[in-house]
Parts: sequence; structure tokens; C-alpha cells
Amino acid sequence: MKPLRSSFHLSPNILPFDLALLPPTAYLVGGMVRDALLNRKRDYLDLDFALPNLVIETAKKIANKYHAGFVVLDDKRNIARVVFKQGTVDFAQQEGDSIEKDLSRRDFTINAIAYNFHKQKLIDPFHGLKDLQIKTMRMISVKNLQDDPLRLLRVYRQAAQLNFTIETQTRQTIVELSSLINQIAAERVQSEFNYLLGNEGGSNWFIQIEQDGLLKPWFSGTNNNNLQLLQGVDHSVKLLQNRLTKEDFNDFFSLRGEDTVYSSSLLQRARLTCLVSNDAKIAKEELINLKYSNQDIKAVLKVLSNLPSLEKDKQNISLREIYFLFLELGNIFPIFALVALGKNINNDLILKLISHYLDPQDKLAHPIPLITGHDLINYLKIKPSPQLGQLLTEVSIAQIEGKIENKAEALEFARDYLVNLNSI
Repeated sequence: MKPLRSSFHLSPNILPFDLALLPPTAYLVGGMVRDALLNRKRDYLDLDFALPNLVIETAKKIANKYHAGFVVLDDKRNIARVVFKQGTVDFAQQEGDSIEKDLSRRDFTINAIAYNFHKQKLIDPFHGLKDLQIKTMRMISVKNLQDDPLRLLRVYRQAAQLNFTIETQTRQTIVELSSLINQIAAERVQSEFNYLLGNEGGSNWFIQIEQDGLLKPWFSGTNNNNLQLLQGVDHSVKLLQNRLTKEDFNDFFSLRGEDTVYSSSLLQRARLTCLVSNDAKIAKEELINLKYSNQDIKAVLKVLSNLPSLEKDKQNISLREIYFLFLELGNIFPIFALVALGKNINNDLILKLISHYLDPQDKLAHPIPLITGHDLINYLKIKPSPQLGQLLTEVSIAQIEGKIENKAEALEFARDYLVNLNSI
């Protein structure tokens, strides 16, 4: 990265409106300034301005001029948003009687840099430029972290996002304030965790979060085994990258277009499974407390409940057992496979199961029924009942075992099976 200089110039051409509409006292603040200094490009424009006065009026004037969307986000605090096709622009009341005072209330030095387009001038009272240069997250003050405990978690997300480290005193303060994590709304905690679950280096950051005491309040049983499993899942991703073709790898993780493996919800859920308790009841409570969706909870619990079926010392597994495993897991099988590989549970078997799963014509992983329940009802003259489901299951197993190959054979098999069942 090139040396950062206070003479930095940010072109007004990035603005989705004419600079003349922006008051001379307005300052660009927040992530856009930081990212511009780091030469980080954004696909979506997200600008934040701090103004000493005329906040709502300025936003409305710009919105009217360009027929853009306009909404007052906070009437009491004077915050308004203008929505353009290419991004959003937020206007907020400057806190304090100067921009320096406003910046003093922010979280970390790298986020406390402002830029004035009219003067082409950077305001950097807390040496954020230097910390950007040395890739360091440094707090502005203890009080700022106390006032908004979410910042205790946000530091890990931003460090992961930027590939920065956390300054020693800042990290020590986070440890000392870790009990404040209980004051944060669960939805906001989940959001921070989810970012790390989808970040390439996220597992290492969860290890640091646990060491700093911010994980226990949400995942009470987390220990070294959980953290080792997180890293094990990451290793299983690399294993599959080496073992599978690019097409199969993308299919396994349901990747499309510009997706990366770390944006895959399958990998994120596999990592989440590593963090929860092995006790399904406790795991469910942990996920409910963090406001995870029913879909997320069901996926994690299914994986946990099926892992014991492939114990490390289990040498042989029948086609029947594999059939039920695929039937139970369905499209969350990749999550199960990643966690099983991460646990080093019968890796050869897991890799074989993955091969079955990746073949859409595979009768074991993706069986196509030879008959339906209506076929059995009509052929056997029976009524709908739990027994009907049992018959269909046995027919499917006979099919994957190669005992039957067509509808006629399936019906005959069902008839014979029913006769034997009734004779018991």
C-alpha cells in the first residue's frame, strides 16, 4: 500500500449529486473515507455526511433535485437518507460544536477521519492515517466502547474485513469490558457473528473472541474442541478444493457466478454447528437466543443428531443406513459432510458419500421412486396408513440394493413384503 498522506484528494465525481448542493461545512465521515484511503473499491455507494445544521433540509433539497428517494431515519437526532440508484447518502447532525468533537465520539481511529470536499482537506485528530498504514484497530477511548458495547464485537469484524490486527491496549480494554456484551441486542450480535462465519479468516477471529471472553455468553459450552473443529472445517474445505473438480466443488457448495466458498450458506452453517453445544437441547436454546431462523436451527440440529451414525470406529455401514442418512439430511448433506470431515470421522467414507451426492443420477443419494403410494393402494387394495409409508421405504431400499429394477418388480416386492409382515 502506498504511504498515506494528509494531502489526500477525493474527487467530487464520486458524489451522485452536484457538489454545489453540499454545504461547505459538511464532512464525509465513516467507512467511505477509510476505504478511499485504502484504495478499497465498493460495488455500492454508501456515503455518510456530518453537518452542523440544515441536515434534513439539505437531504430533502438533494432528493428533490434528483427525484431520489428520501426518508427521515431519526427525527430527534436529525438523520436523513437519500436513495439513489447507485447507492445511499446519509446526512446526520454533527455531534458537538466541531467536526473534531464529532469524531472524538466514534469507535476506532481509522473510522474517525473526515473529509471536506470543498476544502479538499482531511481532518484526522486521532492519527487514523497512521493506524491505516500499520493496519491496526485502535480505540479512541474506553468510554466510547462503554457507551456502545456493540463496538466490542464490531472490532473483530472490521479487523477481519480489512485484515488488520487489534492494538494491545484496545484488546485488553475489550477483555475488561466483555461483560457488557450481554447488553447488546441478540440480532446485532448474530449479525456480527454471521459476518465472521462468512469470512475466510473468520475461524481464527472466533478463537480470539473466545479468548477475550465474548463468546461464552452466547455459546456457553464453547471450548478448545469447538475451536479446533472450526479449523477442521476450514481444512475440509481445502481438502475438497484439492479432491474435487472446480465444477463439482461449486456444485457441492451451491456456488453461482462470482460467489466464493466463504459466501456459501452451507459453509457458514457448518461453522455455526462447530460453535454450539453438542447437546441438541442446549444448542437449540443457544440458536434461539441469538434469533437464528428456524431453517438455520433445523439444519444445525439435524447435523448434530446424525453425526453419531458415522462414528470413527465404525468400519461398515449398510446401504440401508446410507439411504436413511441421505433421506434425513437432504440438501444439508454438505453441511454434515464438512463437519464430519472436520471431526476426522471416517474420511474415506465421507468422500465416497460426497461422490454419491454430486452425481444427480445416483440411486443412493437421489433415488427416483419406481412406484407411488397411489400405486400401492390400487394394486394391494389397502387404505392410507403408516404401513403404506413403511412399504414405500422398503421398496426404495430394495431398489438401491439392486433387488428390483422396474415398477412391476416393485409392486411384486411390496406384495410379498406385506404378506410376510402380516404373517408375523
